Amino acid sequence: MVDADRFNEVNDRLGHAAGDTVLASVAARLTAWAGPRAAVGRLGGDEFAVVLELPATHRALRLEQLVRMLHTPVTLDDGRTVDVAASVGAATPDAVGSRDLSALQRAANAALYDGKHSGRAVLASAAHATVPSVNGRRAGRPGTAILGRAA
Repeated sequence: MVDADRFNEVNDRLGHAAGDTVLASVAARLTAWAGPRAAVGRLGGDEFAVVLELPATHRALRLEQLVRMLHTPVTLDDGRTVDVAASVGAATPDAVGSRDLSALQRAANAALYDGKHSGRAVLASAAHATVPSVNGRRAGRPGTAILGRAA
């Protein structure tokens, strides 16, 4: 799970065209980072999800790489640059105790909010799997039942 930090400030200060450019940049960076065997999607607003398999031996390094990519300034069409950042939460079937995509997404979202604005990715623990909802949102999200299980 990825949530753009301070995204509303970009829209309010620089306008919606700048916000659209930031969102497109985040999506492009996520797609490049995840690779061709992953599923990347925007859930709404400034929130994105990525479903992929990361071997445990590379997980920490790849998540650090993602955070660095997401903290690289975005250049707008008029040449101005916008400092951007994003919060990242990740979950694995081993930590969550399930391969169910909704459970993994819920745990990753809980981990994301634990690390919000920290500048690092947070890997979900078993405790994150028991969080029914985060930030007042209902458990699960539209579209997750279609896939049902993580790869």
